[in-house]
Formats: sequence, C-alpha cells, structure tokens
Amino acid sequence: MPNIRHILSSVLLLLIITSSAAQIQPKFGYLSYNSIFQAMPEYATAQQKLKELKSKYDAEAQRSENDFQRKFNEFLQGQKDFPENILQKRQNELQELQEEGIRFRQEATELLKKAEKELQADMLFILNEAIKAVGIENNYSFIINIDGNTCPFINPANGDDVTNKVREKLNLPLVSQPQQTTNQTVK
Repeated sequence: MPNIRHILSSVLLLLIITSSAAQIQPKFGYLSYNSIFQAMPEYATAQQKLKELKSKYDAEAQRSENDFQRKFNEFLQGQKDFPENILQKRQNELQELQEEGIRFRQEATELLKKAEKELQADMLFILNEAIKAVGIENNYSFIINIDGNTCPFINPANGDDVTNKVREKLNLPLVSQPQQTTNQTVK
C-alpha cells in the first residue's frame, strides 16, 4: 500500500508542476523603435546630409529644366524659319533633353534611397545591438516593436516598456512617459 500512496503522491505532484508550468507566460518587452531611432544624434546628422544631397540633385535638375526651357523657347521662335532637316534635328534634341531630365530625376531618387540606407545602416546596427543587450540582461523572451499600430494593446502586467532601458544603453535622455507609437517608419 505505501507504494501506491507514493506513486499517487508523485503523480499528483507532477500534475501540479506541469499545470503551473503551462500557466507561466514568457517575459517580454516592448518599445517604439522609431522614437528611439529618431532620437539618436546620428539620425539628425544623417537627415542633414540627405537634405544637402537632395538639394544638390534638385539644383542640377532645375539647371537641366532651365536649359530645356531655353532651348524650347528658341525652337518655338525659329521653327517657322528652319528647314525641315534642322527642324527635325532640334525636335530630336529637345526630346533627348526631356528624356535625360526624366532619367536624371529617377536616378537621383534611387541614389537618395541608397544614400539613406547607407547612412542608417550603422545606426540600425547600434540600435539593434542595444535592444538585444537589454533583452538578454533582463531575460526577455522577445521585445516587440509597437510602431505602426502593429500591437494596439499590451497588458502592462504581462510586458515591460523597455524604451528607457534602450535609451539608457544608447546614452540618450530618458523620457518620462515612453511613446507608444509613431506613424513614421524606418526604411
């Protein structure tokens, strides 16, 4: 009989332990990735560099546009006096200038996107490493990015807002009430 009691006690204890383990929820953190990213001093520097680069591209596009307008006006003024072959040549030149302008604007847009990614690459790495360090130090199973309303509700009893912990890792000023969401996204 003592063996049966011992076995039943062991089974009961095992059931209690497994039911308790099933109710344990993972520990997690959450933050607004973009609010931290945009608070980094490197972000302002990168934005300024992008603004300057865009200004240079815009100035060149405007110069090309002005050149096209000047040649177009000359064409309009002289078209009635041009022989057919000169008229055709000038029309072709204008078409080429217009196409070059369009190509340049498209290329400038792509180059700006590329420059933005290159300028942000190191910052993203640093931010991701800080988030990883906070996750490991605090034994979080995961950290959720709440930007873009991807997670409209988090019960604060089940998760921790780690915004200030990550900001502290990055030597950024702490915020009194961490932001819940932001509409802008990192590209």
